Amino acid sequence: MTTGSKELREAISRYCREVLGAVGDFDLLPTIGSKELVAWLPFLLQAEHVLIPKIAYPTYRVGALLARSRIIEVDIDARSWPTPDEKSLIWINTPSNPTGRVHSREELEAVLAHRSQGAVVASDECYFSFPDSKAPISTFQVAAGDNRGLLVVHSLSKRSNIAGYRGAFIAGDPLLISRLLEIRKHAGMMMPAPIQRASAIALSDEVHVKAQAARYANRRSRLRPVLESLGFRVEHSEAGLYLWCSSGKSDWEQVEWFAGRGVIVTPGRFYGDAGIKHIRIALTASDEAIERVIERVIEPVSERG
Repeated sequence: MTTGSKELREAISRYCREVLGAVGDFDLLPTIGSKELVAWLPFLLQAEHVLIPKIAYPTYRVGALLARSRIIEVDIDARSWPTPDEKSLIWINTPSNPTGRVHSREELEAVLAHRSQGAVVASDECYFSFPDSKAPISTFQVAAGDNRGLLVVHSLSKRSNIAGYRGAFIAGDPLLISRLLEIRKHAGMMMPAPIQRASAIALSDEVHVKAQAARYANRRSRLRPVLESLGFRVEHSEAGLYLWCSSGKSDWEQVEWFAGRGVIVTPGRFYGDAGIKHIRIALTASDEAIERVIERVIEPVSERG
């Protein structure tokens, strides 16, 4: 059960090869959620330095704090980074939460080049299944079979809308997976058998994923032009579940503007100091709710009483 059932392992391996483009030698491990993995990976790998994007999923930072690692915020261009060493863990996220930005092949190649110094690259690809104006590529595909020092993280929470199941997996360098497996044998955190069964079934079907991706793309196409007509600048938002935008005011002023219209958005500073002029708008509400949001932001407050 620690390594996953035969059915689940086969489903993950097939998914990695057929959907993510993985080749060469790699191993895999089912995990209880991806958030949990992100939070504990620096500790499990005993990373002394953790490189995270300047605008990033907050759990990268929290995981580094839990491990008492030194946090290094970096720009997208890996050529500008300080040289990582064998005690470094590098987080990349494509498509990004919160920005929806998709890394190019060249950007991923530049990140992977840092493995030559012994650093571990952890590629968070939990929004991979939801392309829009750009289609993401997996870091597995860019690695082209050289999976040393590479870990790829995927989640069924977003892909298959089963967040409460806490189904996810990590795959990549067999030596790194072996280290994580050895710890798991003693620390526990094995995925329960019913969740393994459900995860195997979900990973074996792409029809429901494509339907969900179409829903997100439709919601973005409905909401984005409305926001732009109101003076908001939408940045990136090329894939995934979110719109990353700004009116030029502080994030809290923008949050207040939406709150006055009965709409909840997230202040950009939750994702780093570089986000203090932005907000994140989730596309996870129903189609009907998105239409109500459009009505509320277009209609003047005075007319709504």
